[in-house]
Amino acid sequence: MPINITMPALSPTMEEGNLSKWLVKEGDKVSPGDVIAEIETDKATMEVEAVDEGTVAKLVVPAGTEGVKVNALIAVLAEDGEDAQAAAKAAGGAPAKADAPKAEAAKTESAPAPAEEPKAAASAPARPEAKAAAKETDRVFASPLARRIAKDAGLDLSGISGSGPQGRVVKADVEAAIAGGGAKAAAPAAEAGAPAAAAPAVKPMSDEAVLKLFEEGSYELIPHDNMRRTIARRLVEAKSTVPHFYLTLDCELDALFALRKQLNDAAPVKKTEKGEEPAYKLSVNDLIIKALALALKEVPDANVSWTEGAMVKHRHADVGVAVSIPGGLITPIVRKAEEKSLSSISNEMKDLAARARTRKLKPEEYQGGTTAVSNLGMFGIKDFAAVINPPHATILAIGAGEQRAVVKGGEVKVATVMSVTLSTDHRAVDGALGAELVGAFKRLIENPMSLVV
Repeated sequence: MPINITMPALSPTMEEGNLSKWLVKEGDKVSPGDVIAEIETDKATMEVEAVDEGTVAKLVVPAGTEGVKVNALIAVLAEDGEDAQAAAKAAGGAPAKADAPKAEAAKTESAPAPAEEPKAAASAPARPEAKAAAKETDRVFASPLARRIAKDAGLDLSGISGSGPQGRVVKADVEAAIAGGGAKAAAPAAEAGAPAAAAPAVKPMSDEAVLKLFEEGSYELIPHDNMRRTIARRLVEAKSTVPHFYLTLDCELDALFALRKQLNDAAPVKKTEKGEEPAYKLSVNDLIIKALALALKEVPDANVSWTEGAMVKHRHADVGVAVSIPGGLITPIVRKAEEKSLSSISNEMKDLAARARTRKLKPEEYQGGTTAVSNLGMFGIKDFAAVINPPHATILAIGAGEQRAVVKGGEVKVATVMSVTLSTDHRAVDGALGAELVGAFKRLIENPMSLVV
């Protein structure tokens, strides 16, 4: 009996992935545990292993296919003794519906939609499907030009009957409504005394509207990959649902720099393939990770996540660290950072960052966490406010360490100062609690011996 191989869910939030490479071909025999394919998710490229034994009868989804839905059929195995061709024909399921490759998508999207659609009627089968879709989503179908004219005139498109293909509202319909003074009044239910509907959410400009602002041929369309789509979706979710507020403090770094140099100078030497190297080399970021973890240990009420039913109070500080990679960023997590030595944190971060850049992290290495650090100091950024990554309730933005004039004992002196900004979810961490947390971080940074004892 044929064995269907489907697109696996490689993380709890995965809905689709790119089948980047097949490591087997039709006719190959596979056993449980054999690596058969590489799947690219939004954050990583992961290997997929065979679960059953058999012969590859058919590769349903070609290598390089994007947007393959979870549980979609991607290949068929024939059992031992079964004819592979017969298994391929008898296999259940339909080929996975996937997005076109990037190059084809770019070609399709490169030309903006016309300002007005042709008046020719759509084919008969398409009409009931379009009407059903419109009813299901309660969406008003209108041409980009009709939408723009209606917006400028302050008209509600839902009150205009469309005369275009599939009942679409077109330019002539909007102009007729303007001439008749229609589509501005409230719905009949509201006139009868029913409560008025809530104002619709503000929507971003459509693709067509954006492209009309630029001269045709003056731009290139680069289709979004899964990572960029996921980042965009989560950022919109975070800023739409999390009530951010921000707390900024300046931290002096001279004592931290001195301790870091002392610890690096004292690092034991180990033999590697490249010769003798220090067993560790601490970065400022390593000390920041440890300081934030210990600050959360001091202020445990800030080490939380918000849910509608309860506050999730974490027992450990699992600190995510934003790492820039081609096409976006990823946040690998240092688990139980409050318990780890600086050298362990340093070596772990080097490994996590290296594998992040090659998209080799496992989902459990970048999902979850209780807080995060985003450091742009190496780019000379003085200060900034980072966006919280739910379910975190906090994220600490790190600016550059720079020499500034400070007043000490009534005298102006020069010190190396770093501005840090704590972004906080006000549902979970109130102002005073957030101030206590960032204050504890400042104290640890300015008295760094506490990071090693």
